Amino acid sequence: MWVSWVVFEMILTQILQPTCVKVPLEGKNKDAAITELVDMLDKNKLIQNRQTVLDAVFTRERTRSTGIGAGIAIPHGKCNAVKELVMALGIAPDPIDFESVDGKPVSIVILLVSPQDQTGPHIQALARISRLMLDGDFKIALEKAPSSEAAYALVSERETK
Repeated sequence: MWVSWVVFEMILTQILQPTCVKVPLEGKNKDAAITELVDMLDKNKLIQNRQTVLDAVFTRERTRSTGIGAGIAIPHGKCNAVKELVMALGIAPDPIDFESVDGKPVSIVILLVSPQDQTGPHIQALARISRLMLDGDFKIALEKAPSSEAAYALVSERETK
């Protein structure tokens, strides 16, 4: 018996809505930045309970910082306050101390929240974001995006290449 596996390549703009991009991010510290992104998801009615999402993300953050280095943080959490994987993106004009693994502050903050029982899409999104951020030119352009619309357009354009 021969089984063929099709590898699904996640496209971030399938989960990132234009209304969930914030440039500039106003929060001046890690907790404020995370809260600002969660509030954006809440305002867009993508989460069912703001406090449950905050608790899940902050619990994960206390386990180990999601500052992955190179000016990027991917705070994330799993909880029952979302029906599907949701995402928000913020660009901080002044880098924020995120207790990153490399000790450097972050400018790009990407929040992911997924249902407890959906590990696959969560892992795929984390991997896709990591691959995208390895592109130095893209990362620099994203950090310099003058508006939320411009940041979303960069992600969208890069994802359709």
